[in-house]
Amino acid sequence: MKFRPCIDLHDGKVKQIVGETLNNQLVENFVSEYSSSYYAKLFEKDQLRGGHVIMLGPNNEAAAKEALSAYPGGLQVGGGITASNALQYLDAGASHIIVTSYIFKDGALNWDHLHAILDVVGKDRLVIDLSCKSKEGKWFVVTNQWEQFSDFEVNQQNITELEKYCDEFLVHAVDVEGKQSGIQQSLVRDLAQWTTIPTTYAGGARSLEDIQLFEQISQSKLDLTIGSALSIFGGALPYESALAAFK
Repeated sequence: MKFRPCIDLHDGKVKQIVGETLNNQLVENFVSEYSSSYYAKLFEKDQLRGGHVIMLGPNNEAAAKEALSAYPGGLQVGGGITASNALQYLDAGASHIIVTSYIFKDGALNWDHLHAILDVVGKDRLVIDLSCKSKEGKWFVVTNQWEQFSDFEVNQQNITELEKYCDEFLVHAVDVEGKQSGIQQSLVRDLAQWTTIPTTYAGGARSLEDIQLFEQISQSKLDLTIGSALSIFGGALPYESALAAFK
């Protein structure tokens, strides 16, 4: 189990928001006075690799590239990335490209787009974002800034199939993301059972107890992202304590 840091960007600034509110009465948990490169260099200093830079909407390209350039090879990037613009982010220093809405187009998995991005970046540098919500007791990928349910169910069969095409998965538990209400235990348990490649879970973690619970439920098979709860993002959980919990 590894700690995967995050740098969420909105209107060019590092923020922590409640993801579901991006297009509807935006709820900002935190707006940083520091640049994206400040956090990138902090994560490099603490030898945290494989964190994600997420561009939440437009006007974030420059800030994303600033972070990637500050920590070459140490961060992944996602948000509005397609086969036509992916290379510029790899050139800026991204280790991996993260895709969601580009391959889950109009509510369904678009195989043409998946193969197109694969042709550009290759399997070893592709992360598929399976951020999902619960519906009728099942998990479904949500796209378009988490507002649209796709018909793609996150289950054992579909996970096994998609593992053929990517290096890692990133999964935001959208129902709890940004709310500091605790991890979505059933999703963590399912992902630990279904995945065989590196998979990062994000959503709800708020305390050292949550980290311990996550480790127990996931059997240390998954990596964890903590955002709004961290002191560096205005939360109550000391960043240094979180780091120590993963040693």
